[in-house]
Amino acid sequence: MLSQDGFAQTYELVIKGAHVIDPAHSRNGKMDVAVSQGKIAKVASNISETAAQVINAEGLYLTPGFIDPHTHVFVGTQAGQFANGVNSVSPDDFTFRSGVTTVVDAGTSGWRSFPLFKKQVIDQSKTRILAFLNIAGGGMTGAAHEQNLQDMNVDSAVAVMQQYPDVIAGVKIGHYNGKEWTPFDHALQAAKQAGKPLFVECHLPEYALEDQLAKMRPGDIITHTFENIKERMPIVGENGQVRPFVLAAQKRGVLFDLGHGGAGFWFDQAVPAVKQGFYPNSFGTDLHRFSMNSAMKDMANVMSKFMAMGLSLEQVVEIATWNAAKALNHPELGNLKKGNPADLALFRLREGVFGFMDSAGNSISGSRKLEVEMTVRQGKVVWDLNGLAAKKKAF
Repeated sequence: MLSQDGFAQTYELVIKGAHVIDPAHSRNGKMDVAVSQGKIAKVASNISETAAQVINAEGLYLTPGFIDPHTHVFVGTQAGQFANGVNSVSPDDFTFRSGVTTVVDAGTSGWRSFPLFKKQVIDQSKTRILAFLNIAGGGMTGAAHEQNLQDMNVDSAVAVMQQYPDVIAGVKIGHYNGKEWTPFDHALQAAKQAGKPLFVECHLPEYALEDQLAKMRPGDIITHTFENIKERMPIVGENGQVRPFVLAAQKRGVLFDLGHGGAGFWFDQAVPAVKQGFYPNSFGTDLHRFSMNSAMKDMANVMSKFMAMGLSLEQVVEIATWNAAKALNHPELGNLKKGNPADLALFRLREGVFGFMDSAGNSISGSRKLEVEMTVRQGKVVWDLNGLAAKKKAF
């Protein structure tokens, strides 16, 4: 590897002087990070070896790239649809500016439509895209199609997951209005056969929350944790306490994802839950064209919101990185181990007075807010807010 002046360089990129937070390896302090061939090459208190590019990150925080396990990114030409439609969003347009390097599409595609999703979006994006495969063959194509029990074929779903084992993270069930448990049971059966988690979204109005949780296994994920709408019982009871069966499910290993979305996050649920020590395992934003323009906004805003509710910076980083990676069974992500992909988020922690909203139009104030300065994906700078990696010129 040669620099522009022709001299051999040890690394392609070294980021110096940032406060590194890497929960998977208990790193929390000022360190340098070196990148070579798109992978983490070294993390140390001082890296003195030569590099093709050196970035001074004094005063900034450096973490693994954030992971968003609940998005809708099967963007396409179908008006009014999520699957191959305009309600989904193009991931590269919104991920890197908020420090996100990996997203998981939450069931927008099913076993029939996944190949198109892969060709049309996954293979064309710089963002790493994984997927929860909808048990409905066409994915999120509207109410009529998502109620078709004949389209919820276990063998077909398993076959597609076996064809794309590194991309498909699990099976999703949601958006079913009937009383039959067939969709849920088929999704669970497919997940079991593939050895992957079940991802349970809301919009299952005839299924009691307690019954859903009772069917779920350790490692299965339920999202929209803090919603308070008619279609599902909220996790906080009338007495202001997190319901005992919710706590029991969490204790036996069921994972609770945020699933903020446009209507899925309410302070009257989140604030008392957090005060009682119950907070989400992952920060799925439920990114789509509506949520990003409402209270959710982006991953950095979500993380800041939870700091305003009392979580520490270290806690929100762990939730956004290592927790999500483990839930997805991708241990090569969400941490800074040597040889892992060099997916990095570099951000500033601003001090001031900031407002954060919920889905009901309520707001709270916080004194700290994450502002992403730079995002690195596989060793390449893909977002640079203030030109830290740019050539310095005087005109």
